[in-house]
Amino acid sequence: MTWINFPNYALLTILGWIIGMLMNAIGKSNLVKQLGITLVILGQLVLTLFLLKLWMILDRPPMRTLGETRLWYSFFLPIIGLITYQRWKYQWFLVYSLLLACLFLGFNLAYPENYSKTLMPALQSPWFVPHVIVYIFSYALLAASSLVAIKGLAFHYFKGGESGHQTIALADNLVFIGFAFLTLGLLFGALWAKEAWGHYWTWDPKETWAFLTWIVYLVYIHIRYQHDQKELWALWLLGLAFVVLLVCWFGVNYLPSAANSVHVYTRD
Repeated sequence: MTWINFPNYALLTILGWIIGMLMNAIGKSNLVKQLGITLVILGQLVLTLFLLKLWMILDRPPMRTLGETRLWYSFFLPIIGLITYQRWKYQWFLVYSLLLACLFLGFNLAYPENYSKTLMPALQSPWFVPHVIVYIFSYALLAASSLVAIKGLAFHYFKGGESGHQTIALADNLVFIGFAFLTLGLLFGALWAKEAWGHYWTWDPKETWAFLTWIVYLVYIHIRYQHDQKELWALWLLGLAFVVLLVCWFGVNYLPSAANSVHVYTRD
């Protein structure tokens, strides 16, 4: 990983995010807060530059390995946090998003990869990039909704109150958008599978867990529409849904049944 100077880019990104986050959170004036947001954006631009550089050096989309998908996860989370902050002024949500993005960059720093230009024939498809990008973006949105759920549950159990209408409303918005992109990811994946292997769906372990993930979030949406007063149920379901999502994303790699799966991320 060091041959493309990832540690330098990652540390500059994290530094911009952390300093900017602190300035925005504890700054007393609007000027300091805006400078903090500017630093967060600059950190985001550094990561964007790295992804573009990596794409050009590898001469392929950097979406083949688990570590590469973590880079995109780290890329999308701050964007979601910034948009949410600008729209609803949820400072705590921006902090959570940035910390989670730093965590994923930290994983890549702790476990560096040997990047390869090799791309198997099945991945040399026009559906590869939109399928992965849409999925990772949906994962980032749904992860963000789980952060909201954790806050809501903590508020309920440790402060002795309800989760709060604003909290569940934010979770709903994130899930609705994330679920739309998750559905697009499933459709793009089916079209890609038809082109690459001749079948839209084969109940491969990855496909099975992707379907389970889709179903769990669909159940959440159903609960919110049909039983909108049961906010606590919904928040607990969001926590469970995120566990299912994590199994789908990388937990499948460690299941014995996935040994011959065509969907399992390579590690180098």
